[in-house]
Amino acid sequence: MISFLLFAVFLYFLILLLLFTLQTRMVFPAGAAGGTLPLPHGAERLTLSTPDGETLHGSLIHGRPPLNGAPRPVILGFGGNAWNADSAALTLHGLYPTADVIAFHYRGYAPSSGAPSAEALTVDALLVHDEAVRRFPGRPIVAVGFSVGTGVASHLAAHRPLTGAILVTPFDDLARVAADHYPWLPVRLLFRHKMDSAARLQGSPVPVAIVAAGRDTLILPRRTDALRRSVGTLVSDRTLASAGHNDIYDDPAFRPAMQEALAAVLR
Repeated sequence: MISFLLFAVFLYFLILLLLFTLQTRMVFPAGAAGGTLPLPHGAERLTLSTPDGETLHGSLIHGRPPLNGAPRPVILGFGGNAWNADSAALTLHGLYPTADVIAFHYRGYAPSSGAPSAEALTVDALLVHDEAVRRFPGRPIVAVGFSVGTGVASHLAAHRPLTGAILVTPFDDLARVAADHYPWLPVRLLFRHKMDSAARLQGSPVPVAIVAAGRDTLILPRRTDALRRSVGTLVSDRTLASAGHNDIYDDPAFRPAMQEALAAVLR
């Protein structure tokens, strides 16, 4: 019995060590994102140099002029943890064809250099925003985050005067999301990639729209509910009842919900 207990304790601590060591690969599976994809005619490839010497690669897809002559919004896209920038840009261009869409491959996601981390992604988002302001001065800028990208967009909303932020399948705190999946481990003590969206948005004046999945098993509904309670400027809130975390984009209500969200933050 003592040998069995010692083995169980050893195994438990081995699992802790593995999860601590491999958590960056689990949270940011850069190899699953792939590389660049073909873009529409007239799109541009962008590069940004970071203060610590890394190079970020991104894309800009220009939108067509709106029929009413209104200023075209600039959409900054932040994809999920297994997305690449071109996928995010193409998805957003399909949703908002009259907007100019900018998305960058996360640090460590080819062809961007460096190593991914929550801190790096959120700091790099500020550079992406500032480049968008330089290119499109005076234009409304809206950040759209998907899944883990909602943590990046929330950080941006806390540090830059965005016109709005749209959060798709968002969470309150990334460490709590991880803890939901491993309740038998002290995840929050070991978790290094801090993304506390609820704290970031609590004092932000940026209008926020949420599009959630009613059957999300990756980001549980309580994580999105906790975020809702922290947002003081929630202007649109839709939950697609039959959608899951990964198939929400195929739900027939997704496109109308996203268009409603953009209209709400622009108002």
